[in-house]
Amino acid sequence: MGAQELDIEYLIKELTLPEKISLLAGKDFWHTFPIERLNIPSIRVSDGPNGIRGTKFFNSVPSNCFPCGTGLAATFNKDLWVEAGELMGKEAKMKGAHVILGPTSNIVRSPLGGRAFESYSEDPLLSGHAASNIIKGIQNENVVACLKHFVCNDQEDDRRGVDTLLTDRALREIYLKPFQIALRDSEPGALMTSYNKIRGIHVSESKELMQDILRDEYKYEGTTMSDWLGTNSTKAALDAGVNLEMPGPARFRTQLQVTHEIQSKRIHAQTIDDNVRGVLKLINRALKAGIPDDVVESANEDPASSELLRKVGDESIVLLKNEGNILPLSKTSVAGQEKIAVIGPNVKAAQDSGGGSASLTARYKVTPWEGIKKKIEEGGNTVSLEYSLGAFLDKNMPDVGDILENDKGEKGVTAKFYKTAPGTKDRQQFAERFLPTTKLCLFDFKDPELAPGEVLFYADFEGYFTPEETADYEFGASVMGTAQVFVDGKLVVDNKTKQTKGDAFFLAMGTREERGTVHLEKGKKYHVKCEFGTAPTYTLDPTQEIGGAFFGFRIDSPQETELTKAIELAKSVDKVILVVGLSKEWESEGFDRSDMDIPGATNQLIEEVLKVNKNVVIVNQSGSPVTMPWAEKVPALVHAWYGGNELGNTIADVLFGDVNPSGKLSMSFPKKLEDTPSYLNYGSINGQVWYGEDIFVGYRYYEKVKQDVLFPFGFGLSYTTFDFKDLSVAADDENVTVSVKVTNTGSVDGSETVQVYIEQSNPSVIRPVKELKEFGKVFLKAGETKSVEVKISIKEATSYWNGYFSKWESTKDTYKVLVGNSSDNIIVEGEFATSKTFYWLGL
Repeated sequence: MGAQELDIEYLIKELTLPEKISLLAGKDFWHTFPIERLNIPSIRVSDGPNGIRGTKFFNSVPSNCFPCGTGLAATFNKDLWVEAGELMGKEAKMKGAHVILGPTSNIVRSPLGGRAFESYSEDPLLSGHAASNIIKGIQNENVVACLKHFVCNDQEDDRRGVDTLLTDRALREIYLKPFQIALRDSEPGALMTSYNKIRGIHVSESKELMQDILRDEYKYEGTTMSDWLGTNSTKAALDAGVNLEMPGPARFRTQLQVTHEIQSKRIHAQTIDDNVRGVLKLINRALKAGIPDDVVESANEDPASSELLRKVGDESIVLLKNEGNILPLSKTSVAGQEKIAVIGPNVKAAQDSGGGSASLTARYKVTPWEGIKKKIEEGGNTVSLEYSLGAFLDKNMPDVGDILENDKGEKGVTAKFYKTAPGTKDRQQFAERFLPTTKLCLFDFKDPELAPGEVLFYADFEGYFTPEETADYEFGASVMGTAQVFVDGKLVVDNKTKQTKGDAFFLAMGTREERGTVHLEKGKKYHVKCEFGTAPTYTLDPTQEIGGAFFGFRIDSPQETELTKAIELAKSVDKVILVVGLSKEWESEGFDRSDMDIPGATNQLIEEVLKVNKNVVIVNQSGSPVTMPWAEKVPALVHAWYGGNELGNTIADVLFGDVNPSGKLSMSFPKKLEDTPSYLNYGSINGQVWYGEDIFVGYRYYEKVKQDVLFPFGFGLSYTTFDFKDLSVAADDENVTVSVKVTNTGSVDGSETVQVYIEQSNPSVIRPVKELKEFGKVFLKAGETKSVEVKISIKEATSYWNGYFSKWESTKDTYKVLVGNSSDNIIVEGEFATSKTFYWLGL
């Protein structure tokens, strides 16, 4: 792609009306429409909140996976966010992507939110700073960041049409604030609208949000685009200023529709030109990346990328409990061989990310078992490790792409493609692929043998499995299309002749998982085949396109058997590491969680293990809070999020003390769901959701009503101790400057986060007890002291949204400065006074 900048005003004059209309919608799923006559190129976008997938769902080029959004935010490290963004930008160029569809900066309003893991925090300031610094990093590489989802896309339930009802004050102080901060500090080149309505109007059609606030008040000059299939009209969305409808081909911006709207004078020609300008601006910014037209997507295998992913993961992990200093563990044993049991459903599973558009094919994954085992090997194997599953976590059968083999012994599944159904005489194969997974989305499968628009075909996915244990094995398959699973030619799973609606695939378009059991013998080689027919064969909804199949298997062991094995193992060892939590099957785009509990028998497993061994370390992996009824009983607890490629190494780094944990919770962990502020007002009820907690989200609520939580916002322990002293607060009419000396009073080098909260002394309206207004992270060697200084504008430090004046108000008053290392541990206090009351708008 040439780097010559487009002359936008010249092009506006030269473009024909059909050409202008074509620019207002995507060409396909990932590209804008080119106008070759005028040398206007097509540019590419890619999903990317925690890694850059590229243009393929099917057989995608592997990517580096970052820790999930809530984990990234838990680092509280602005410089590290910039570095992460820069790596995202570099990898986008390797995938030929000019625009990254991220970061996601919605609010973790409830632990139940399906995409909570993908956002950053319950706190708008932390969310805004995380987004703005990641955007800076991305755009340092001349790749465009697309900030999303503007605004209030805080649940998955009925997300395409739910009407979000909330006060102006909540909208401004909580939900718009992260976007306001990111727009102010990093000027993202693009912004994506949310699916939902706000007060009866879809965001993509809201002139109040898209024009009055975004364009006029925030002075945003970048490009706006819809979420995928997120436009619901022709005229209203264009009038509101949604420049680009995605994906293509156009649905509401076809030549016929738009031309008719213009000819009938329902849409002004100037409106078309304004939206075309927005698209051309995006193309101009994209040209700066210098991505060649013929780029071939490639994976980033630079060891430096793995080092950064590990660093981010290390800093994201939060130490929540460490009674008796059971952590860090030792890699070596001097008095006889120490025995450690590693137990739990996430031990040998790589929970790299949550589900949905944030998920991708990771270039590699390190499981907790692999990371812990490597640490023990570094210590000379004087500590012995043993493993037990203990409890099941999978909602459906696990991916067995790393278990099946082809006839050459290579790990993976062979896919053979046909135009005729299984059993057809003289069936001819037209394509073949070798794939690393049995979670197969064929939404974007292409082959030269398929004519344009040809979506009916068949595939056999097959491989060989050699059991390590004689037992019954349970097989399962869910599908968007039809599927049958055979073992050595015997039908084991039938999801073809009788299908039941389920939640497989995006937006629950597929079937439930059908299952069957077969007895297999240890050491015998079995042929496993899944016969798949594309979506036109789907008995529930044949109008869907192409579709896909998920299939897998596992040993059919009763839960009681696995629990008993784990308990017996726990009795026989010195220490137990329990690796538990959730997975992308339970936290994902497309649906919300129904409760906060860890599914299955995990809680029972933990309780029983604690009865037989007191030296227990629990590592929880989830993108948002889970219920922990055993929290008071366990001596050591680590929260590890979804950790990306390096998750196993980062968990081991912290457990064995190679890294001193410094992560801080990016959200409060309540004791139970009923304690949460949105408990009575979450989810769509007859197409509406009421944000009844108003501005009191997260710690703002818990502190106001004096509700105890399990672990507070901003909380995280260390293997050393810190002291804050000599607080200095200096204020003028523009800024307040806060400085504090931080000393590492322990014996281990480590990092601490200085959190600055502000409280108004005499508010005339109901305000939170205090609000996070700035933070700074500092690394200190043992015994070292450093000063941490932050500067906050007076208007940001003091203002609330005055709904009567429809402006921000900074009230003349005295304000307390509360400095600590979590929301509930304020160590030093100061104050400042403002000299006047004033009102303001904008950034």
